[in-house]
Amino acid sequence: QVQLVESGGGLVQAGGSLRLSCAASGRTFRTLAMGWFRQAPGKEREFVAGINWSGRNTYYADSVKGRFTISRDNAKNTVYLQMNSLKREDTAVYYCAAKVEYYTGTYDHDYNYWGQGTQVTVSS
Repeated sequence: QVQLVESGGGLVQAGGSLRLSCAASGRTFRTLAMGWFRQAPGKEREFVAGINWSGRNTYYADSVKGRFTISRDNAKNTVYLQMNSLKREDTAVYYCAAKVEYYTGTYDHDYNYWGQGTQVTVSS
């Protein structure tokens, strides 16, 4: 079992920044690929970013490329999502996910474990 706990969400003005963190426990962190997804009201959950076990390979949804950065610290068992130039359309509940493989995926069914989610609200 893997437990994931997100933090760092909140209310921010458009153009601002937030950094989300996700602390993992229960399994050797470097054996996990990690991802961030989000779900806005009335919409399906969507892929935001993914990172392989080593941190050397990252993947992004087109909607966040150039604005969001995913990273990980295997010594701290934590994955991060730095979000810059936030837009109103980034408002959603953000979920951290873990995949019990070295390489990440872009579909939610690729992932085995999920956090409880953290709310990000971007105001105009």
